Amino acid sequence: MFDTTRLRVFREVVERGSFSAAAEALSFTQPAVSRQIATLEREAGTQLLQRMPRGIRLTEAGRILLGHTEAILGRMAAAQTQIDAVARLEAGRLRIGSFSTANATVVPRAIARFAREHPEVDLSLSESTSSGLIPKLRAGELDLGLATDPTEHELEDLDVVDLVEDPMLVALPHGHRLAHKPRLRLRDLRDETWIESERPDCGRPLFRACAIAGFEPRIRFGAEQWLGKQGLVAAGVGVTLIPGLAVAGVRDDIVLRTLADAPTRRVVALLPDGYRAPAAEPFVDVLRAEADEHCVACVERERLGAVALTA
Repeated sequence: MFDTTRLRVFREVVERGSFSAAAEALSFTQPAVSRQIATLEREAGTQLLQRMPRGIRLTEAGRILLGHTEAILGRMAAAQTQIDAVARLEAGRLRIGSFSTANATVVPRAIARFAREHPEVDLSLSESTSSGLIPKLRAGELDLGLATDPTEHELEDLDVVDLVEDPMLVALPHGHRLAHKPRLRLRDLRDETWIESERPDCGRPLFRACAIAGFEPRIRFGAEQWLGKQGLVAAGVGVTLIPGLAVAGVRDDIVLRTLADAPTRRVVALLPDGYRAPAAEPFVDVLRAEADEHCVACVERERLGAVALTA
């Protein structure tokens, strides 16, 4: 293997035509240049340059090595240029993982904003549950993950950035007895039939908040996805909680109401502990800004539009 520093010295000697001229261009002493060339010839196992009364002349082996030297140093320069571009967010990639409700609001806006500011960065998005994204982040398959209410065990060896406390709203059928009230409390819904995921981590906020309100929710219908939950609510068979991040995707034939004692979800960005893609932290900054701008109350007022609300 040839040392790249010696290859650069070799190329400089050939381009300048003498050891002394190369030494001056490189800010070396002439003996230092001579030593570099002598070492390179030992590495090559043959003479590369002939000293002439006026300058130098390449041997056949030197001519062959010069061609490879140009290619090697050219590729190294190109590699350094690309590496520098990644650090400047003028190249590279960012693989994002997120859960469905964040993908309905904050994440798309953050991707669009980041892409406008750094169009050369290749962005990709994978959707999964929070628990499904964390192993992919640890395995290096993602550069950044968004999660809700992660446990301390899940956060081991990961850096956590809090983005938003996402309040839940209650979704009611249009003809529900409480649909006319603008603001409810969970105890107002203690006799309702609830729709909730059968996964314990999804139902945890509902059970915790209802326990504080003094009752246990009666869950009769299990649904994993927000679309299915909304369909059951629209059919009038029960009520469910909808996170604030999902409000923009709520269908028109159900009613949303705020809860004075609403449970919230902790939404965080997760980064690997150690090396991380140069675009990861700048993207988190954009995510945080978008999360700050996401006002559930404003979205809800727009959603309800002309509906007359009475206390």
